[in-house]
Amino acid sequence: MQSNVFNTRFVGHHFVKLIKVDSTNNYLKSLLSNSKPLSQGTVIMADEQFAGRGQNNQKWVSQAGKNLTFSFYLQPQFLAASNQFKLNQVVALGITDCLTKILGNSCKIKWPNDIYYNDDKIGGILIENKVRGYKISESVIGIGLNVNQIIFDNDLKNPNSIANILGVNYELMPLLGNILLAIEKRYDELEVGNTELDEIFIKRLFKLNQKCQFYSDDQFFYAKIVGVSDTGLLLLATDEGLKQFNLKEVEMVF
Repeated sequence: MQSNVFNTRFVGHHFVKLIKVDSTNNYLKSLLSNSKPLSQGTVIMADEQFAGRGQNNQKWVSQAGKNLTFSFYLQPQFLAASNQFKLNQVVALGITDCLTKILGNSCKIKWPNDIYYNDDKIGGILIENKVRGYKISESVIGIGLNVNQIIFDNDLKNPNSIANILGVNYELMPLLGNILLAIEKRYDELEVGNTELDEIFIKRLFKLNQKCQFYSDDQFFYAKIVGVSDTGLLLLATDEGLKQFNLKEVEMVF
């Protein structure tokens, strides 16, 4: 385990680099299950994940050594369990804060936890929380970001990478450091009660205020994304009025 690798206040000050692992989230959770306490901000990075996971246990496919696949550990005990979507917000905002400087304003957040460039997916977030009482005691936050991979599995719908977009390879470690720093800044804002985070998150939503096709309850319909509720529900303006959906209830159709 290395210490003080990144120019952050605490995230990444304890850093583990692995060659190959099933999942950085799983590895980090196994460390937490040991009796020895784990420092908040610990980061686990792997060159290769052979069983990486996305939301709803979907597989995250990543070519070894080409991309960023990492997890980090937080103790957001200031955050009520009912507000756990706020973590999704600050992580997604931190990632897009960093990537917008590289890729421009076409970098967006596809609800609830994907990172997009135009209509292509370049990253994803998986957050696993442990609740004690009414508060979140621990969070394991996994991030996959396509950086230098050029060719993708045909089974994937719309993948892209930074290298494909820019036409050049991008150094992984400096990028990781910048992402961690940006996420930490947004996390600090959440802890002190910044009331502008919700508004900023909504403005960065993929396809905001655009009429798109969705699928729910075995039916296709058109609606506009107009926002996200305090608990993370997607707010859609439909022909029948405003409706809200959780992750398992609706899917955007491309």
